[in-house]
Amino acid sequence: MTQTDSVDCTIIGGGPAGLYAAFYAGMRDLTVRIIENKSSLGGKLHFYPEKTIWDIGGQTPISGMKAMEQMISQAKTFEPEIILDQKITEVNKLGDNRFEALSSTGKAYFSKALIIATGGGIFNPKRLPNVDCTPYEHTNVHYTIKRTKDFKNKRVAIVGGGNSAIDWANELEGNVSDLYVIHRSDSFRAHESQLRKLRESKATIYGHTVISELIPDISGQRIHALKLRHSKTDKETVVPIDDVIINIGFETEDNFHQDKKMALPLVDNYYIKGTSQAQTAVDGLYAIGDILDYSGKVRLISGAFNDGINAVNQVRDYCYPKEEDKIVRSSLHEGLQQREV
Repeated sequence: MTQTDSVDCTIIGGGPAGLYAAFYAGMRDLTVRIIENKSSLGGKLHFYPEKTIWDIGGQTPISGMKAMEQMISQAKTFEPEIILDQKITEVNKLGDNRFEALSSTGKAYFSKALIIATGGGIFNPKRLPNVDCTPYEHTNVHYTIKRTKDFKNKRVAIVGGGNSAIDWANELEGNVSDLYVIHRSDSFRAHESQLRKLRESKATIYGHTVISELIPDISGQRIHALKLRHSKTDKETVVPIDDVIINIGFETEDNFHQDKKMALPLVDNYYIKGTSQAQTAVDGLYAIGDILDYSGKVRLISGAFNDGINAVNQVRDYCYPKEEDKIVRSSLHEGLQQREV
């Protein structure tokens, strides 16, 4: 086992929640380590490089890639230690102000406190449940949009009914020749303004509908059409398409926080039950972002930022309980005011 130096706070997860917590921890003059399972920071934003993000406070609509770049840059302001390509498999509390995080490679990371910011988990996009898409995933079945121009003047079907699916549909609608939105229900989980925009567009919306068959072209390498089935009437419709975009959520792998010896109460056997102050059942262990669940939880990037602030303030009190609590504002932070913008 390889041991590392101890820091005030280890943040497990390098998505928006973990990145902002790392920045704010610097504001509170804490030493910080970010550990990320992937080879780069940014979390799920990697799946949405060209998707427009509307709900970050004080920020005009911005692409996922630009938002990610800015968050990473901000997180590095106070030069936290950044560890990539390390999957944490076990966390142990060794005593007061002493946590150990063990990785699959045998490395041990120590800190006084620990923040879990793993989002929805170590994720893979969900595939369609009733048909096999794998033969076409190298041609015209997609789980993310990296370049909207790739779909220009094409017939495109988007499967899903959440914010991401509806946002993508709105962004593509003016550039594609035909747009079909296919959802298993007629109740969408998207912001009302974006859903209204879609309904007022030329897109064709199929509610209560599932894909019952993928119809390949002559080569057998690409999907040529979709056979759709209305779940209420069993009526079938064949829709010719050029590309299919599937956005029905993510599958999560088992995560270290589910280990029973950690004694963390869970919601739906996955999300960590905590408080609005980011506290968990383990003193010194905090959770932020999508992995945290409490009454009134806001699962937006802005909500993750708020969780990060609350968690860092708790970490500061936990690590240095005798110090007077200070109001921390960037306008009063001497180190930030001396920096050039």
